[in-house]
Amino acid sequence: MMTFGLLLACSDDFVQEDPDFVIDSESFFNSKDDFEDALIGSYDLLQATHWNVMIGDMASDNTLAGGESATDVPSFQEIDDMIHTPVNQNLRDIWTWMYAGLNRTNFMIEFQDKVDFEGKNEILAQNRFLRAYYLFELVKFFGDIPYVSDRRFQLGEETSLDRTPKAEIYAVIESDLRFAADNLPYVQAQKGRITKGAAQGLLGRALLYQDKFGEAAQVLEALINNGPYDLVTDYNSIFEFEGENNIESVFEIQYSDLEGAGFGCFQCSEGNVAVGFNGIRNYAGPLFDSGFSFNVPTQEAFDAYDPADIRRDVAILDIDAWADLTGATFVEGFEHTGFYNRKYIARQGDLNTGDANLTNPNNYRAIRFADVLLMAAESLARSGGSEDRARQYLNRVRTRAGLDDVTATGQNLISAIWDERRLELMGEGFRFFDLVRTGQAASKIQGFVPGKHEVFPIPSIEIELAGNRWPQNPGY
Repeated sequence: MMTFGLLLACSDDFVQEDPDFVIDSESFFNSKDDFEDALIGSYDLLQATHWNVMIGDMASDNTLAGGESATDVPSFQEIDDMIHTPVNQNLRDIWTWMYAGLNRTNFMIEFQDKVDFEGKNEILAQNRFLRAYYLFELVKFFGDIPYVSDRRFQLGEETSLDRTPKAEIYAVIESDLRFAADNLPYVQAQKGRITKGAAQGLLGRALLYQDKFGEAAQVLEALINNGPYDLVTDYNSIFEFEGENNIESVFEIQYSDLEGAGFGCFQCSEGNVAVGFNGIRNYAGPLFDSGFSFNVPTQEAFDAYDPADIRRDVAILDIDAWADLTGATFVEGFEHTGFYNRKYIARQGDLNTGDANLTNPNNYRAIRFADVLLMAAESLARSGGSEDRARQYLNRVRTRAGLDDVTATGQNLISAIWDERRLELMGEGFRFFDLVRTGQAASKIQGFVPGKHEVFPIPSIEIELAGNRWPQNPGY
């Protein structure tokens, strides 16, 4: 009996149990709660867009790479000097993290018809906005990209998948954002949730990037006339903690100081990693915290402001003047200009759980109403629409800055709008892409090669993993 018992105990039938509960990706979406949980996963990769924002200024004439030395984060230094190659870790991070977000959104879309419930279209609308956001980041950085519609990428599929022309990607973006705008309210109960205004704002931006000026003007003016947004009176308050999610915020990426990460997993942090990287090196003094002194504004960017422009000292911190005023001390980093991106440097008083430089709670103002006004002004001016309304939108922004109205017409008006975008959005990650889409990059960015640097290279390892099926972007 003992021998028989031992034999039975050691058999496969004895140790194998049928599990009471099994869940996998194919059987996940069964309730509204499941869709809500997946939606949170889709939102999550928004917090990993910090490099996107930094590079949007660093690759332009607004800032220099900075850091501790010429070898500190070489991928930043290369992008700043316009000598970046397909072997660049920051660009690979953007590719990887934006595709991770894209795949999460397509996961929900793949199973969107599995179950019905009240409020489903609003969840799908938020998710489709997020898909459009990740696609827009990918296409503006890399141009044509591999894409599969309405389902997840499958392992191994990359070896048989071609790059999709960016015009087709933009068609998906437009469709997603129109669906989102039609199915979302202007005001959500929870801060940070996608709204109708966010969808209209991003749609207007996507149309503007395609030179669809008439369509962009129509969408953006609908947002201006019908949305609950306005310019705040105090420009200085926008980028402080108390200014988060204010009446000017059309869409804001939420960050927290409650859960940090480490240098092996930047995308794991719930804090705004860019804030620590932008910070003042070895700083001791009031108001601000230390950081790594990257992404430092240039003297030329500082001088672009009229001294009467109240935005200058909000956007750019003159560290020498600040030290003279307060007695603060700091260490000069590489390419020290004397300036820092004041909008997105660390403030004192945050919990910074895990790592003080990687867990800053500063939200990123992804779409501000001032940006909407300037996009609408440009769209009208470049489409042959009303120059009176274009000037009106432009001058609303200038009046808040303490500047006189612009009376220009024609190309001079368009140029004035472009200049205003630089001043209003300094340090917010738009400058490089504005210069590219308006044809000014070659004349403004040292080392910029037309026909090459309009987009960044696809990471070489991604091409290799695809069996060298995808052609590299020209010039790389």
